Amino acid sequence: MDAAEDGAERGERIAKWLARAGVASRRDAEKIIAEGRVKLSGKLVTQPATFVQPDDVVMVDGKPVNEPERTRLFRFHKPAGLVTTHRDPEGRPTVFEKLPEGLPRLISVGRLDLNSEGLLLLTNDGALARRLELPSNAWVRRYRVRVFGHVDPAVLAELKNGVTIQGVRYGGIDAGLDSRKGDNAWLTLSLHEGKNREVRRVMAYLGLEVSRLLRIAYGPFQLGQLERGTVDEVNPKVLRDQLGLAAPVRKR
Repeated sequence: MDAAEDGAERGERIAKWLARAGVASRRDAEKIIAEGRVKLSGKLVTQPATFVQPDDVVMVDGKPVNEPERTRLFRFHKPAGLVTTHRDPEGRPTVFEKLPEGLPRLISVGRLDLNSEGLLLLTNDGALARRLELPSNAWVRRYRVRVFGHVDPAVLAELKNGVTIQGVRYGGIDAGLDSRKGDNAWLTLSLHEGKNREVRRVMAYLGLEVSRLLRIAYGPFQLGQLERGTVDEVNPKVLRDQLGLAAPVRKR
């Protein structure tokens, strides 16, 4: 018996299965397992190396989890004023509360902070979310940013060499001045890492106050003309072409 046959007989690791089912990323699925919140066919799961067979029933927090469906990816035009989380301890409105009904359980690819707007990718596949977040993808995140303060194009150009702020190293950023009116200006920034609050911190380092931050692209996926607060599913063929995913197997 070869390794592929052995893997098929054992099934799929439960953490990966939960990620594909959109419950959480694989890493968070492992935390959920460690917290004793997962059962497999009535038995408590204690190890992420547990395997799921086709006829098994998986439950999280006492509720059955549907089998993973095909991988799906959505573009969402996030408005300002929403937090990118399923639950907020401060009671602020969340992205997932504002999504239309009828969608599968979704998780976000990365985050946009409370006051940021624009393109947020959502998927039902936690493993895909983790893959799209990896810095090794080198996918460009592109933003339009309105700032208040004096903008020096020469200083903006220096950002391509990266910058260290309070001990944190930020990689190269392509920054350009689009327009200026008085002390207000619009910039376009392109970066690869997308660290937490990176744009705001780099702008503050330059003495610029961000008054609006809009993400317009994440890798090959564009905000385009998507209206604020609306969701649009990425065509499955585009998803396969861009990410190299296998086409779904047709059942006979």
